[in-house]
Amino acid sequence: MLENVRIVMVETTHPGNIGAAARAMKTMGLSDLRLIQPRDYPSVEATARASGAGDVLEAAQVCQTLDEALEGATLVIGTSARQRRIPWPCLTPRQLAAQLSHEPDDTRIAVLFGREDRGLTNDELRRCNLHVSVPTNPEYGVLNVASAVQLISYELRMALLGDDFDLKEARSRREAMPLPEMFWDEPLASNEAVAGFLDHLEKIMAQSGFLNPQQPGQVMTRMRRLFMRARPDKMEMSILRGVLVALERKMPRNDGK
Repeated sequence: MLENVRIVMVETTHPGNIGAAARAMKTMGLSDLRLIQPRDYPSVEATARASGAGDVLEAAQVCQTLDEALEGATLVIGTSARQRRIPWPCLTPRQLAAQLSHEPDDTRIAVLFGREDRGLTNDELRRCNLHVSVPTNPEYGVLNVASAVQLISYELRMALLGDDFDLKEARSRREAMPLPEMFWDEPLASNEAVAGFLDHLEKIMAQSGFLNPQQPGQVMTRMRRLFMRARPDKMEMSILRGVLVALERKMPRNDGK
């Protein structure tokens, strides 16, 4: 599964960090490095810092956009060192490793690492399925990007290959290195609210002609699975219901008037 993992570095400023990241990757058996608009690359300094991982550098893909770097990925993990205005579920690297153990073998994983001075933007983080943050010393939480690549790559190797990795022990220690407490800005939507939304969604899908009520197949089963898995909060559910109401108002009426 390590072949299905790519490391994506966004707008890296210092070429030495690219070389150090390539070396960190190779020590953990990773080889797919993608660079989004690096400031200085190719670079003699990057090659020197890579040491014996020159092959990882030579195979690195330089991309112009995030879409290009993420093409084909089915699980995108964003690294973040701070809480955002709108909170997002965040895992420690060890918690991430435990979660990845449940992923199918063909999952194509992309891990995003941001700029040295300001990390990933909010828009870039919104493209991620999961966020991961290293629970560093609260008095000094500055972690070099190449060091972060090394740490995350190690946890990925342990999770995907199981080398000396006791999954039961990892799960039992999920809170051993807790992140600062995150205060979610809205309570979760109730089961009744989600069920009402899904009924409304099914109605709109049928009215639009997308869903044939006589032959619905498994469409709504999959939609229900999607939203039950996502566990939206009250504000998210309110937005979704508002979208359906707006669409419903634009649809032709079926009463002949």
